[in-house]
Amino acid sequence: MLRQRIVFHGWVQGVGFRYWARHAAGMYGATGWVRNDPGGTVTMEIQGTQEQIDQVVTALERGRFIQIDRMDVTSIPVIETERAFRTLG
Repeated sequence: MLRQRIVFHGWVQGVGFRYWARHAAGMYGATGWVRNDPGGTVTMEIQGTQEQIDQVVTALERGRFIQIDRMDVTSIPVIETERAFRTLG
């Protein structure tokens, strides 16, 4: 189990990114949250196996209107009590 903070750059706001992230996380069993940030980026904290995280990111990359130009990925501590994936703000 691992947790990553991923900041997505590109055409990622106003295109259903957060909805699709929550849907994909549910499909693949990942937990965490996603939010829009000032400046046009989207931040996601996602927790699961590396395979689950990769599957969610791949689903996002295949989104119809989403265009990810760059991702800044940081490993962060796991939150043992987390049980769901949420959309913030």
